[in-house]
Amino acid sequence: MFMKKKDKPIKKNSSREITVLGQGIKVSALKAQRVIDQIRGRSYEETLMILELMPYRASYPILKLVYSAAANANHNLGLNEATLFIANAQVNKSIIIKRQKPRAQGRSYMIKRPTCNIKIVLKE
Repeated sequence: MFMKKKDKPIKKNSSREITVLGQGIKVSALKAQRVIDQIRGRSYEETLMILELMPYRASYPILKLVYSAAANANHNLGLNEATLFIANAQVNKSIIIKRQKPRAQGRSYMIKRPTCNIKIVLKE
């Protein structure tokens, strides 16, 4: 019989924050990291402008995460979006999706599609 660990109680901070986690995003962790490094510590409105103008493919899922986090902060905590900023943003490697591509003479090659997990924390 397996026993589950009890969750630790979450400490309440004086400044209110909202956390959003995107799992299994089909972008390499290194490619997502270069986009995350540009937005860390910036305000919400400045982050939206930067992400919309960046030419990288990884910026679109990150834009959706930031937009979702701000909507959650507005709806659940009643925070104003103009006062939010990116307090913490991190990228972690996730699973590698493996596929096989048929090649000549009955052989097959492995196609590896890396994925990543992105965590963004917005504070007031």
